[in-house]
This record gives sequence, structure tokens and C-alpha cells, in this order.
Amino acid sequence: MSSKPHRESHRAEVGGWLRAAVLGANDGIVSLASLVLGVAAADAGGQFALTAGVAGLVGGALSMAAGEYVSVSSQRDVELADLAKEKKELAETPIAERNELIGIYVGKGLSRELATQVADAMMKSEDPLRVHAREELRLDPDDLARPTQAAVVSAISFALGAALPLLTITFAPEAIRAPLTLGAALIALGALGAWSARLGGAPIPRAIGRVVIGGAAAMGITYALGTLLGASM
Repeated sequence: MSSKPHRESHRAEVGGWLRAAVLGANDGIVSLASLVLGVAAADAGGQFALTAGVAGLVGGALSMAAGEYVSVSSQRDVELADLAKEKKELAETPIAERNELIGIYVGKGLSRELATQVADAMMKSEDPLRVHAREELRLDPDDLARPTQAAVVSAISFALGAALPLLTITFAPEAIRAPLTLGAALIALGALGAWSARLGGAPIPRAIGRVVIGGAAAMGITYALGTLLGASM
């Protein structure tokens, strides 16, 4: 009887780009909605709100990209440094590294004899650095942190998220532009929370509640400050 290869899909496989995309889109929606709602509350003209919104979109996208690039680059630097250290140790103290690998397998429940056999077999069948990176450092040398990818994903997702409140407040009738922008932003945040929870395998209601409540608080506070500033002026 033939059997089909068993393939598994794990949520962690999308962790890197998902984190950057969700953070970027969430920040784009909340930041731009808060900005334009604050401007609207201060009774500024529609043209001023559009100008401020465009500036916020561009500046926010670039800021997100720069922040993600620096953060993920630092992570990659640490990973490369760990790999370089492990490579040096394998060259200078191979016996100690072999014993270390045996100890790792013993720690996973294998007998000392079986752990020794497994360690020797793995070191012969694969690149020793790759084996130690996987077992000791929990790293895949072919799948290190990608700063450029994170930066691009963050910038694009921020811009896409920010475009919704910006377009809404620009083209909505003046009498309802504030509540319409708020509603559109909250719906988008809810959809984003549900999507990210589904991809990540997390509870959807909790994710929706977290992003909607946080976004509503940020927009509400900004709107209140805009109202106060508008009244004082």
C-alpha cells in the first residue's frame, strides 16, 4: 500500500512578513484616521486635511520602513554573529561541539549511546554548522531575518491602511465626514484583526476587540484634542 508524503503547514512560517504587514496596516489606519479626525475636529478646511493626510501617509510609510529595516537588521546581525561564533567553535574545538550536540539529544530524551549515534550521523550527513545552527541556535542559515523585505512590506501596508481614512475624509460630505471616517477605520481595523488572527491561528474575537478598542481610543482622544484646539483658536 502506497502512502502520500505527509506535509505540514505551521503558522510560524508566515510570522515575519505577517507581523510587518499587520503592524504597518494597523498603524496606517489608526495614525491617518487620528490625524485627519483631529484636523476635522479643529474645523480646518478640507484642503488642509488632505494636505496633512498626504504628508502623514508619506512620512508614516517611510518611518515604518526605516524602523523595520533598523530593527530587523539588528536581528540579522545577531543571527550572523551567532553563526560566525559557532563556525569558529566547530573549527577550533570540534570535540567539545560534538559533546555539546550529544548533550542536546540526551536532553531531548535519547539515551547517551543513541544520542552519540544520532549526533555522529547528523554531522556526517549534513554540514556541521547547519546541524548546530538548527539544534543549538534554533536558526536556519537559509532563512535568516530579512530587513529589506520587512521594510518594503511595512511601507506598503502602512500606505494601504492610511489610504482608507484619507480617501474617506477627502470625498465624504462635510456634514458626515468625521463619523464616516471613524466608522470606516473601525471596520477596517476589525477586518484586519480577523484576517491576522485567522492567518496566525489565534482567537478571532479577541484579536478584533484588541485592535478596534485600541484604535477607537486613539482616534477618540485625538478628535477630542482637535475639538479643544479648534475651540481655543
